[in-house]
Amino acid sequence: MAGKIISKIRDLGEMLKVSHTIFALPFAFASMLVAAGGLPSLTLVGWIVLAMFTARNAGMAFNRSLDAAIDARNPRTASRHIPRGIFSRTFVLAFSLVNAALFVLVAGLINPLCLKLSPVALLLLFSYSAMKRFTSLSHLVLGLTLGASPVATWAAVRGSLSWEPFVLGGAVIFWVAGFDIIYATQDYEFDEREGLHSLVVALGIRKALLLSRFFHVVTLLLFAVFGRILHLGSVYAACLAVIAVLLTYEHSLVRTNDLSRVNAAFFNVNGFISLLYLVGVALGSSLKI
Repeated sequence: MAGKIISKIRDLGEMLKVSHTIFALPFAFASMLVAAGGLPSLTLVGWIVLAMFTARNAGMAFNRSLDAAIDARNPRTASRHIPRGIFSRTFVLAFSLVNAALFVLVAGLINPLCLKLSPVALLLLFSYSAMKRFTSLSHLVLGLTLGASPVATWAAVRGSLSWEPFVLGGAVIFWVAGFDIIYATQDYEFDEREGLHSLVVALGIRKALLLSRFFHVVTLLLFAVFGRILHLGSVYAACLAVIAVLLTYEHSLVRTNDLSRVNAAFFNVNGFISLLYLVGVALGSSLKI
């Protein structure tokens, strides 16, 4: 019995791609450290982590439930948990709604502003799942969803909003959109056949990859602006230089006629980038950690 429960929990974690939390959490933490001038109380850190965990669970589960039929038709995604019958769409949707309710509860426990902003966060999380049915800009909507995390953690720490986290959020928007374009190249033929929208379908693989590079140039510029306005120092600048090298390497892995290393570009490189950015913020300033 215990073995079955552990197996189901493992399956749930795999379905929700919990490991991909590494994309958003470091940027949320970076904003949190800057907003607090160091490490805030462990209680607040715990609430922030729980809020992000439940919000991400809600969004990913909703996406898997909504896309179940599409996933079943796509050879790349046909082995996902709902198409294979490991979980039902009803269970996954219910799991999403429970996590959404928990997210709102946690947001209210953090402060009144977070409670007021929680419906906006859920709207972003739920709307992204439907975007590829209507617009080629779905990559930017995904970027906006993750880019909201630095703004949210700033609001959690200070109980108010300021323009600085929006700069970091903007950088995250273009960073995510850039690597999501790379990821979408895998489904070019399927999406075109199904009538699904992406910038890869709209522009073709070659032009879409060029646009992805442009998005990542914008990312680096916004990272630099964020560091400049907050005086994050030379260590931060050195980390940005390494991030620039990593982004260059990421784009060298993917070519119009060779998409075999998309997964390495998508997960491995971007995981290093997000963690390195957090290190740059933590060490490249006078924060009291």
